[in-house]
Amino acid sequence: MPALSPAPGKQQAAALRRLSRWLLLGEWRAHPLRALMAIAAIAVGVALGFAIHLINGAAFNEFSTAISSLSGQADLQVSATEAYFDEEIYPRLAQKPEVAVASPVLQLDAVVPGQKQPLRIIGMDSFRSMFITPDLLAVPASGDPTDSMAADALFLSGAAESWLGPKAGSMVAFQSGTRPVALRFAGSLQRARVGQRLGVMDLGALQWRFNKLGQLSRIDLKLRDGVDRKAFQAQLTQELQAAYPGRFRVSQPNDENQNSRNSNLSRAYRVNLSVLALVALFTGAFLVFSTQALSVTRRRSQFALLRVLGLERRRLLRQVLLEGLSLGILGAALGIGAGYAFAAAALRFFGGDLGAGYFSGVQPAAQFDLGAAIVYFLLGVGVALLGCAGPAWEAARATPAVALKSGSDEMALRRLAKAWPGLACLAAAALMALAPPVTELPLFGYLSIALLLIGGISLMPRLAALTFRLAHRRWQAAMAGRSAPPAVPTLTLARLANASGQAGVALGGVLSSFSLMVAMAIMVASFRVSVDDWLLQILPADLYANAGAGSTAGLSPQNQQAIRSLPGVAKADFMRLRSVSLAPDRANVMIMARNIDEAHLDKAMVLTSEVRVQPAGRKLPPVWVSEAMADLYRAKPGGVLTLPLQGRPHEFFVGGIWRDYARSTGAAIIQLSDYRAITGDMEVSGTAIWLEKGASAATVQQHLKALEFGGALEVTSPGELRALSLKIFDRSFAVTYLLEAIAIVIGLFGVAATFSAQTLARAREFGMLRHVGLTRRQILGILALEGGTLTALGIATGFVLGLAISVILVYVVNPQSFHWSMQMHFPWALLASVAGALLVAAALTALFAGRQALSGGPLRAVREDW
Repeated sequence: MPALSPAPGKQQAAALRRLSRWLLLGEWRAHPLRALMAIAAIAVGVALGFAIHLINGAAFNEFSTAISSLSGQADLQVSATEAYFDEEIYPRLAQKPEVAVASPVLQLDAVVPGQKQPLRIIGMDSFRSMFITPDLLAVPASGDPTDSMAADALFLSGAAESWLGPKAGSMVAFQSGTRPVALRFAGSLQRARVGQRLGVMDLGALQWRFNKLGQLSRIDLKLRDGVDRKAFQAQLTQELQAAYPGRFRVSQPNDENQNSRNSNLSRAYRVNLSVLALVALFTGAFLVFSTQALSVTRRRSQFALLRVLGLERRRLLRQVLLEGLSLGILGAALGIGAGYAFAAAALRFFGGDLGAGYFSGVQPAAQFDLGAAIVYFLLGVGVALLGCAGPAWEAARATPAVALKSGSDEMALRRLAKAWPGLACLAAAALMALAPPVTELPLFGYLSIALLLIGGISLMPRLAALTFRLAHRRWQAAMAGRSAPPAVPTLTLARLANASGQAGVALGGVLSSFSLMVAMAIMVASFRVSVDDWLLQILPADLYANAGAGSTAGLSPQNQQAIRSLPGVAKADFMRLRSVSLAPDRANVMIMARNIDEAHLDKAMVLTSEVRVQPAGRKLPPVWVSEAMADLYRAKPGGVLTLPLQGRPHEFFVGGIWRDYARSTGAAIIQLSDYRAITGDMEVSGTAIWLEKGASAATVQQHLKALEFGGALEVTSPGELRALSLKIFDRSFAVTYLLEAIAIVIGLFGVAATFSAQTLARAREFGMLRHVGLTRRQILGILALEGGTLTALGIATGFVLGLAISVILVYVVNPQSFHWSMQMHFPWALLASVAGALLVAAALTALFAGRQALSGGPLRAVREDW
């Protein structure tokens, strides 16, 4: 082969390009499985990240657009901190000279008997709403325009019509309190968003039918031409604040507060899913590193020969980077295509909420996002280049005279045994785990996890060296008195003790995949068991009954007395739910009014803080806030929390903090008697029923259903509520389960690819062993024992690293993301089964690859070493 000039001409440049292609394609032909595994890992990571981005982006955009359609062309909206307010304010706004049109709106979620979800019905004055919200104009099926103002006319969107299935002119059943309400399907809303379940009625008819006379939800304002919207908004806000302190808010549709409120609703969930998706991409980066490190080590003498023949160091560096780049380009391109296909299928068959329920009621379609595709493509290519940067630098720096010598492979990996980079990463990870959230996201927690992984993997060569050298010395001491120690374990430990660099590279693949799988499995199991334990504590009654899901449900005082008087009922505790807004840029919080025995708070809630008692002389009503309320609104035990009730703010004394897995936006418990004294509202949303000794739950259920209003009641047992809650939990974590399964599969294939590559690269070593007298069976035994021993060390270390990561997930990431705490629980059966699968995969792969490596014959293998 002619020398390669440092300054080649056109012919030499063409020769270099042919050489580059030959080296690249030759390596792929020699080890296709290893390259395919690295490509697949990168493709999976890119596909999952890109798909989750598309799904959440499509769902969020459609959700925001659907909300915007309800605002129409309004310049300003006046709403209250509570769900409803008195319509007396309407004339005051309508008569302002700056206001061209003021459109009153009542919005409620009407209970649909037999359905788990309510239907949102909007009541409007059609003479005013036509100037502001034309998308919600009703189209009477009868052709009579006045039918839109009929007292029983209901107009449905296409999605609501498909859901309820009424025929033109037929009656649709709803529920107000426990009273049935029948409305006539009078026509369609032809301009409603696809998938948006919605009904529209005349404002007065809706107020009358659902017992909301004199109440509104908001007032849409259309300003006159030339009026400065921002200036009028500030003026009106100041005026309403002076007249009604803390009651009303003046906002612009789709302003920063509304966008933040919609975004915050699911932001933590979206970010956590995206980070979990990038777990696979991180594993892919390490598989690229493992692939390239083993490839460079095996071809060390070949690269040295090319250097001797004149190939420049920078061209050799470029060649190795090109090999990693090709893996990244192929993996990222496949990932983008697969991600779009997955997003389209998920949106088509499962909707846009990914099981979490944040974006129910919309039907988004996948839209290809070129900007995001470029970002994820570059991310995939970037991790591939990052993975091969170390091996490329080693290949370029190697001294040709040393690299040409046989047996110099381990020297190439000696730099990996340095401990200080890994220890520095672990120290930085510990510090970042203590850092607070950034914009309510655990960004430092994620960085801490990444540093733990990098630090743990970088320490593997040193850990392997210490472990196997100690094991080798102890084995030698144990065999000191024997003339012929067993060949298989002796040679296995000797090889592992003296080739710890290669062992560390092999262990890294096991470590990265298994530790991440362990961390996710522990986190999900901890959350699920904690939710189950929480349900056991908060569901102490024998039966639970409510009047349905929706703002129109309720039990009157007469209904409550009828339930108390039923035979077999020992006690019935009632609860009233009320949604209020405490901040314009946050979702509403839930106020839960219940009868609370302050002497035995642990029987009513799961407390996570000390119980505080008011100082003598203070007579504020008590409130107990959820962990989310404590984090989001800085409500601390012993402090004061202001809640808007009945049109004005009321101060409450914070008596403690309790755990609530049902509402991540915040909840507060107050005494039912305090709530009634403030609001005068005597209705309740549901009841918990304790049975008399010896009474049958089935019999009491029959008595409940036999009541005059019993048909409107939903009666469930604690077991049914637990089963339903855990089903919803599993649906919400379906994507996490998928990511966990992918981590396991990547780990299994990574183990197979790594051991296969190492075994095939040692054909000369096996030939020499055959030449000195070892049998094929003994060599295969060495390989199986070596693979099992390496994998066992990787599993043990991966469990420790995964446990550390799970601690950060449980005690840092989840509290900072969702504002709740949990206890650690370990899914031992799952962890043991995956560990066993990894051990079996490593041993079988080593045996299979060993048979291929031994297929050549000892003389040929030994001759290749000369």
